[in-house]
Amino acid sequence: MRVILVPVADRPECAQALQVAFELGKRVGASIHGCHMRPHRYSAVTLSSELPDAVWRRKTNNRTRVKAKNLYAQIAKQNGYEIIRRPRIAPGALWTERVGSPDKLMSIVGPVADLIVVSRPAKRGGVAEMFLTTALFGSARPVLLLPPAGRRNIGRRVCIGWNQSPEASLAVTAALPILQSASDVTIVSCGPEIEVGPKSSQIAAYLKHWGINSNRVRRRGRDVNAELLAACKEARADLLICGAYSRNRWRERIFGGTTEFLIRKARIPVMMLHI
Repeated sequence: MRVILVPVADRPECAQALQVAFELGKRVGASIHGCHMRPHRYSAVTLSSELPDAVWRRKTNNRTRVKAKNLYAQIAKQNGYEIIRRPRIAPGALWTERVGSPDKLMSIVGPVADLIVVSRPAKRGGVAEMFLTTALFGSARPVLLLPPAGRRNIGRRVCIGWNQSPEASLAVTAALPILQSASDVTIVSCGPEIEVGPKSSQIAAYLKHWGINSNRVRRRGRDVNAELLAACKEARADLLICGAYSRNRWRERIFGGTTEFLIRKARIPVMMLHI
């Protein structure tokens, strides 16, 4: 893990995301790419009906751009990171600014990062949800979703929500640097492991190849959401790793699903990946 991307605006939740990113970056030896995105003056910007295009344009101007850059520089300095203008092998703090719609920009900058850090949306249809959605569906990279309460030094005690899906497998692979630095790793499976895909015992064996010892916890699967969070609480986990939208996304949004539940309700940081 060499590059951690954080979309930056002059907002408290961005300060939290940056602090977590820099602390995690120091642990795994990664550069932090802070990217300020703002709408193009002439091109259309795709937003939900709850947040009209005009609102985002009105709230994004040169003053907010400068404040976002100053916030990034301040937190980088607090964490001992040097501001750099070009990529390099040694970890540094890289600042860029992009103009356009988040769905297009995230498809450009997201795939060239190893992890994207965002805050959990406070409401449906807002700017935060727009950035989360574009990160999950436009980057093919793991997204670290932070709860409003905020936590620091995450990734010491990690739970893996295992459902045998390709999304979960790739999330585990992407998180290997974090898992290697963790003091405790727990693999949680809910219900019988009857899907086509590795069982939790096979994932535990795979992690041993990387020098990672793990515990396995099995739940009945009657209420996956509650059982998963209960297992995280029992393990005193500060991070949950899982796949995102293993089922159809729109089905989850309408009828509910684990991904939608974690996005809306989880009080623990969640690292998820969708393919």
